[in-house]
Amino acid sequence: MMLTAHIIIALSSLVFSVYAFFYPSKRKLNIVYGLTGLIFVSGFALILGKHASIARVCSEGLVYLGVMVAAIFAIRHKLARQIAE
Repeated sequence: MMLTAHIIIALSSLVFSVYAFFYPSKRKLNIVYGLTGLIFVSGFALILGKHASIARVCSEGLVYLGVMVAAIFAIRHKLARQIAE
């Protein structure tokens, strides 16, 4: 059950970050921050509950974090440009 929730949160955070890129707002950016944090909380819970390999989980988490950081920077940049206009 926790794994299913973790996967749903991860996929929805990626989809929502794309949506937030095309229609940026401060509220959507905060939601992306929250979803990114939530995925790491659920991942940590999975590590504790399932005794998963920390090396595998960390490498996948770093890839996810890299994608989300790039998305957050792109959304912030687009939002700042939109406000400046």
